[in-house]
Amino acid sequence: MSTHVLTAVAWPYANGPRHIGHVSGFGVPSDVFSRFQRMSGNRVLMISGTDEHGTPILVQADKEGRTARETADKYNRVIVEDLRGLGLSYDLFTRTVTGNHYKVVQELFLALHRNGYVIPKVTKGAISPSTGRTLPDRYIEGTCPICGYDGARGDQCDNCGNQLDPADLINPKSRINGEKPAFVETEHLFLDLPAFAESLGEWLSTRTQWRPNVLKFSQNLLGDLQPRAITRDLDWGVPIPLDGWRDQPLKRFYVWFDAVVGYLSASVEWARRSGDADAWKAWWTERDAQAYYFMGKDNIVFHSLIWPSLLLGHNGRGDRDGRPGSFGELNLPTEVVSSEFLTMSGSKFSTSRGTVIYVTDFLREFGPDTLRYFISVAGPENQDTDFTWEEFVRRINFELANEWGNLVNRSISMAHKNVGAIPRPSAPQQADEELKALARNAFDVVGDHLRRSRLKAAIGEAMRVVGAANRYLSDQEPWKRKDDPERRDTILHTALQVVSDVNTLLTPFLPHSAQKVHELLGGTGVWAAQPEIREVDDLDVAGSAYPVLSGDYAAEQARWESRPIEVGRPLAKPAPLFAKLDPALGETGPEWAAIQ
Repeated sequence: MSTHVLTAVAWPYANGPRHIGHVSGFGVPSDVFSRFQRMSGNRVLMISGTDEHGTPILVQADKEGRTARETADKYNRVIVEDLRGLGLSYDLFTRTVTGNHYKVVQELFLALHRNGYVIPKVTKGAISPSTGRTLPDRYIEGTCPICGYDGARGDQCDNCGNQLDPADLINPKSRINGEKPAFVETEHLFLDLPAFAESLGEWLSTRTQWRPNVLKFSQNLLGDLQPRAITRDLDWGVPIPLDGWRDQPLKRFYVWFDAVVGYLSASVEWARRSGDADAWKAWWTERDAQAYYFMGKDNIVFHSLIWPSLLLGHNGRGDRDGRPGSFGELNLPTEVVSSEFLTMSGSKFSTSRGTVIYVTDFLREFGPDTLRYFISVAGPENQDTDFTWEEFVRRINFELANEWGNLVNRSISMAHKNVGAIPRPSAPQQADEELKALARNAFDVVGDHLRRSRLKAAIGEAMRVVGAANRYLSDQEPWKRKDDPERRDTILHTALQVVSDVNTLLTPFLPHSAQKVHELLGGTGVWAAQPEIREVDDLDVAGSAYPVLSGDYAAEQARWESRPIEVGRPLAKPAPLFAKLDPALGETGPEWAAIQ
């Protein structure tokens, strides 16, 4: 039975190009999961977009001599092109400056306000003394007053996990220019998080399938929830639809608030563009629908506590009760799938610190599937993982090229040379049947891992079948069977059947090369669909256009099952599937990311 599966992917910030650390957390894992779910027959809605409001955009705009909107436009397009190149199969990748997004954010806020979960509060806001501009919490760093960690941010300490206020930090300083911020009194609207503590606790107690680190981290924060500001003093963001607030030029929603609502607004925009404005409800209000949220570990609190609080508040399900807002009874996350950090020389990837490998550069030189493979097999799924060029070269040469690429190449080459087509088997022996059974059984094993977003275990199981198939060919030696063509053809048919099965198993991970293998086996048409960049007009703002990612994934042929290969289908001489990398690259790195 088909299930509606929402894949909600963290929104990359549009103040610069994305690096491989970003896509290792939110990008590749979410796409592998979505492609598998589609192949399994489920109705997937994979959505996200660029996060484009807040002070960081204004800071970047100042650096480049642009307006905030011009800066957002520039990097929105850069990011869209990178994610398309990586093959991330979004149903809609949009942005947060659309009229549709503004409307959805404001409507959800009004439901929270009507239900009593928004409270005004006078607080101390951080201001840059040199510019007079508001400093966002995450742009202030200092020593955590709770655990003493010297690197806590103004909103949260990554060491102890506690929520913070910038004014609480010891020796606070601006990440922008290092100056000590000034703190001035200002009135803001706050989400009353403590009013959701009991509801959140009950809900989290049912999340038994979550990754243990995510669940424990979230439950540990329940005892110290504090009201959290949802407005800020700046002129770049979604306006506040309340009397006394809407006409203030320097009051806007805090960027974190409008960004998390983007999951809902992107779904609504997708539905409106589909021709059925209510289509989004199948993923958000049907009780048996599932929703999986993908992000890096620094975003756990927003997705496991704050976003669920917003949903509970909209639904009237917090301590103050209430009634559902105009969107109806919205579903809470089924799972929050968090990855750890991909680091470089032990440091978190950081553009500002020069510890960075941009996706654009990587794709240009190595293509998408090598990066997708590395992230899947060696990425930061459960712990921080250090990226090194040496390990990248080893993985690609000895696993992707020598194992999988070699199996594809020699199996098809021998069949092409001896038969010219997929050969007909006869009198299969025990070794043949055992290998085919191993490949067939892998669909259940790999599929079970992918349902739980265990990419490493899943791709490891698929590659185990690759290793067994290579050993089978070495043991059976079909190239020595000239005097026994029936046995030779049976061996080659067995190998090609397993190549076909493994190609299906690897399709969620390696969709570009999976399409090539499909064609090398004589297949035609689209096996693994790719996203497309489409230029669209804003649905609510005349004269505003922007690029989105979308695609026709229902038309692809890939299905999560073993299919018998077609005897007699013509085969051409194959070209190598993966080029081996120069071993020296592991010692020097490429010119654009040389090892220091």
